[in-house]
Amino acid sequence: MKKEVVAMVGPQFSDLAHVVSLIANDLQIPLLSFAATDPTLTSYEFPYFIRMAHNDVSEMEAIAAFVDFCHWREVVAVYMDNDYGRNGVSTLGDALTNLGAKITNKAAISPGASRSEMHNVLANLKLMDTRVFIVHMYSDLGLDLFSEAKDLGMLSTGYVWIATDWLSSVLDSGLVGADSMNSLQGLISLRPHTPNSGQQRVFSQRWKKLQTDNMVNVSLNAFGLYAYDSLLMIAHSINTFLNQGGNISFAERSIPSSAGGSDSELAALKVFKGGAQLRNIILQTTFKGIAGPVQLDRNRDLMGSNFEIINVAGTGLRSIGYWSNRTGLSVNPPENTVSVNQSSIKPKLSRIIWPGKSKTVPRGWVTGKTLVIGVPRKSGFKEFVTVNGSSPVKGFCIDVFDAVADLLPYKLLYTFRPYGTENLTPNYNELVNQITLKKFDAVVGDISITTNRSKIVDLTQPYIETGLAVVVPLKETKSSAWDFLRPFSAEMWCTTGAFFVIIGAVVWILEHRINHEFRGHPKRQVSNVLWFSFSTMFFSQKENTKSTLGRAVLIIWLFVVLIISQSYTASLTSILTVQQLSTTIQGIDGLVSSNFPIGYQTGSYVRNYLSETFNIAKSRLVPLDSIEHYATALSLGPNKPGGVAAIVDEYPYIQLFLSKKCGFTTVGGQFSKSGWGFAFPKDSPLTGDMSTAILNLSENGQLQIIIEKWLKNGTCGTQSSRDSSNKFGLNRFWGLFLVMGIICLIALLVFFCRMIFLFTRHADRYMEDSNDGSHSLSSKSAKILKSFASFVDEKQDSAKNGRLKKKRSEKNIDVESEMYQRGSFTSPSDNLSVNHGEKQSEQIIDMESEMYQRGFVTSPSDNFFVNNGERPSEQAIDMESEMYQRGPFTSPRDNFVISPH
Repeated sequence: MKKEVVAMVGPQFSDLAHVVSLIANDLQIPLLSFAATDPTLTSYEFPYFIRMAHNDVSEMEAIAAFVDFCHWREVVAVYMDNDYGRNGVSTLGDALTNLGAKITNKAAISPGASRSEMHNVLANLKLMDTRVFIVHMYSDLGLDLFSEAKDLGMLSTGYVWIATDWLSSVLDSGLVGADSMNSLQGLISLRPHTPNSGQQRVFSQRWKKLQTDNMVNVSLNAFGLYAYDSLLMIAHSINTFLNQGGNISFAERSIPSSAGGSDSELAALKVFKGGAQLRNIILQTTFKGIAGPVQLDRNRDLMGSNFEIINVAGTGLRSIGYWSNRTGLSVNPPENTVSVNQSSIKPKLSRIIWPGKSKTVPRGWVTGKTLVIGVPRKSGFKEFVTVNGSSPVKGFCIDVFDAVADLLPYKLLYTFRPYGTENLTPNYNELVNQITLKKFDAVVGDISITTNRSKIVDLTQPYIETGLAVVVPLKETKSSAWDFLRPFSAEMWCTTGAFFVIIGAVVWILEHRINHEFRGHPKRQVSNVLWFSFSTMFFSQKENTKSTLGRAVLIIWLFVVLIISQSYTASLTSILTVQQLSTTIQGIDGLVSSNFPIGYQTGSYVRNYLSETFNIAKSRLVPLDSIEHYATALSLGPNKPGGVAAIVDEYPYIQLFLSKKCGFTTVGGQFSKSGWGFAFPKDSPLTGDMSTAILNLSENGQLQIIIEKWLKNGTCGTQSSRDSSNKFGLNRFWGLFLVMGIICLIALLVFFCRMIFLFTRHADRYMEDSNDGSHSLSSKSAKILKSFASFVDEKQDSAKNGRLKKKRSEKNIDVESEMYQRGSFTSPSDNLSVNHGEKQSEQIIDMESEMYQRGFVTSPSDNFFVNNGERPSEQAIDMESEMYQRGPFTSPRDNFVISPH
């Protein structure tokens, strides 16, 4: 043994690498291994160990990805019983778990096992249902294992064998004879992927020349390339070490005898003083080797874990795809594949030739025996499962299971075995538990999918959706003359009526100044407001809105009226057509708060659910067995012995009950949604296949045909489910009224802000007439408010002309000018006089404007009655009446006369 060593390459086997790594640590010598893939060889425990190959963690992830690609969920691990084998299988188990699969059985084979020992191990594996085997061991032991498997018929159709990289290495080395190749047909193996390059081709040609010259007797494989790159790594690193001024020197030191070897040999070895520096240089060195780019990751493993998946077929190997931790499974080499999110693409591989020359992907497991399937012996609701002595089991659930089994891609052998006693429905939790007791291989029936059951067995995809429902009796509806008031509550009626009045008042305020349809006598205005408001209920209002604010309020109000009217119509229709309940219970909440007895189906999980979820006393729960018992108990009612106020059960039972018994209905809708499924043992591969078949059964329409056959053949139509109440209360519409009220307040606020602004511009005109010399604050405030009210009430056209009217009144020439303009006098000097009055001319002009608004005249030029006989006396009477109403005269006979001087 050399006493002065600066670096080591090897060893080839992982278990030996553990021992050599201890020596390398003590001597501070970098150890570069090109074949030790055991994941427990870590830099933390062995700081001078450097792996120039892949780690078994990456290889096991590649195998797990392949298993997931083939949709297998259970595998058997066959491994060498040493650290290398055990650590590799442990890593495989973690990788499979991450993808939803698992190792169901582990078969350990000792390194020195005989052929008979292998035979016994494989014979036991053959009795199991799982048919996917993963072999992780050294090549000499593995070849013997496959030879024995062939003799046992375990390399036939239906079997799957996956070998780790040991198989591809020995095949690439050319050390397998023809007889051994016959034992490997259809196998899958992984080969470390080394990108093809010119440098590699040159090296391969040189190696073949050595073979031709009989200087080597094995072909080149991936680990041979790794070994060459390891030597290049040491050469590059030592050169860098020397260029950096490193000094190759050693120190005497003894190492523990526990490392192995004789004490004298180990004591003679010397410690390399520059070992740590050389190791750091190696970790930082990168170059392009013949196996590809050489660079170490932070775990001191070769960066870039790529594998080629090969298939043994005929006399050679077929490449079916690649795996990389960067790109996942692909038919293209990793260096030619762009890095993508592996979950976003569907992996692809070339077609595989499986054992037995089959080209169909094996399902990975078999049922070697006829399944014993438990079914409940029901005393009622036998449409779901019927057990009659020696007659075949039948029913809705049985038909569904048979149809699903027919859709499986393989033949499923099974027989039904009833569970329970005659005339007593069994407890379904106890029935499902029989699977864990190994008494049944599966359970079929109306098995509800619950959390507790899912903890002990696997349940398939639901073949029918269910939910709990409350069923109560009905009574005939009695007609009433006041049925039309029932859709709304009293609070709702009052609020709606109040808003009709409020909306009319708001629109009147917004329209009064500019819209003549909202002006006139107070009685007329009140009637118009009420008519306008309530006519919006039928969208038949004849008054037109002119202001922008008025139109905005009206549009939103019409939307509110539309919603209210449609809701009223729908509720009234329901009241007049749907039968009424004979109980005050409107759903599960009312049932829980009452003290009435509640019925449930015997053996159902409903009893525990109501007790645990709603804290209902179990003394209130009454077990019922059949449809007849349901009808009898509901008819008796809660106040008679044996009667119940309502029954809580799963909806399929309720649906069947309502189709056969009239006069009952459901209330409150379904709650606690769930479904029915078939129960299998935990991790059974049948669960996934049956779930897929259930989906296919639903999609092709066969499931609906079975439902129609068994569950919808009654004489009664299923009664409509009812809500908690037919009345609409204010709680359902308060949001609409709130929005409407806010809109009205905003419109009024904008309107009065605008009025205040306009009033301040013309305040002097309105305040002059009210100036009586009073200087008290309250008096002034009252006068301002009165003036503002007068301004708001004034028509917009009159307000604009108010200043002009005031000036004419002061000069007392306004009427004379008006008469002159209309042709009654020939010159402005033809004066006129009006009896009774200090403000006669202003009143006359107001009368003219009023008559024009009321339609007595067609234009402002058609003036008021002048005493010349040209105007009809009817108009004079109307004018006299108008003047009386406005207050200038105390009696209709206090007439006025206009005559020329």
